[in-house]
Amino acid sequence: MLRIQKIPLKDIYVPAARKKTLHPETVRHLAEDILENGMKMPIQVRHDGKRYVLIEGLHRLEAARWLGEAEIDAYLVHARRH
Repeated sequence: MLRIQKIPLKDIYVPAARKKTLHPETVRHLAEDILENGMKMPIQVRHDGKRYVLIEGLHRLEAARWLGEAEIDAYLVHARRH
């Protein structure tokens, strides 16, 4: 079972290909919703030894940054090695 952890925003790396999918208007609307209702779903990250790599939740992550948050709720996903 996944456990929610608080992760510092500064420790989360967003791959370049992911950044291309960012929509600023979506971030703004989501930030407003978070202010009114709180964060409903944690983001998903994996740990690669030195940092956390974003798996899911780019717009939630950026909305938290836009709101000036220092940490975000996240599920730590353990990637399988093949």
